[in-house]
Amino acid sequence: MSHASSVETKEQILDVAERAIAENGYAGTTLRSVVSKANVNLAAIHYHFGSKEELFRAVIARMAQPIVSGHLTALEAILAETDTPSVEAILRAYLQSSFDYVTCSAITHPTRAQFMGRCRTEPDPVQSIADKQFRPSTEKFLDALQRSLPNQTRSQLKWKLDLVVTSLIRVLGEAGKPDALLNDTTPEGIEAALSKLILFLLPALESE
Repeated sequence: MSHASSVETKEQILDVAERAIAENGYAGTTLRSVVSKANVNLAAIHYHFGSKEELFRAVIARMAQPIVSGHLTALEAILAETDTPSVEAILRAYLQSSFDYVTCSAITHPTRAQFMGRCRTEPDPVQSIADKQFRPSTEKFLDALQRSLPNQTRSQLKWKLDLVVTSLIRVLGEAGKPDALLNDTTPEGIEAALSKLILFLLPALESE
């Protein structure tokens, strides 16, 4: 197997697994179904990933890495200006990366949004694997929020940020549907939806 075809095979397996898990959940997705839809043999999955859990871990990592990278870049930019940025600026930095990742392709958008939702709502090991992938940016955002909201405890901010994620997933998952907050994925449409979501969530974060 050439390097190029090996990479293509791996990406094909990841694409199929992401779509299958988004639609059927982790428990409802079998390696046999992934093999069939990816048009590969079981040996290819074992060669690239080793097991179903490792395959799932790789799918989550592929999603999480660009989002976390965007999180950290945006947070570093606002922290370069002040140690205590506004809660609104922190919230925008947190939400923007996920919006950008999920809406960058009209073709993959529904699957990406649905898969992101699965990662946050399925039982372990799914949630714990997802949490570990997002933890580097989650902890840094909690640190920033704690500096800007010193009267709130870490546990308060943690469950509030968790509700921010829940709202984010709902907005992205409903995109394009009648009366949805995100009506289109043009830059203007994304900015309008993002601004409205921030205005909705901001009082909840700031309240004690």
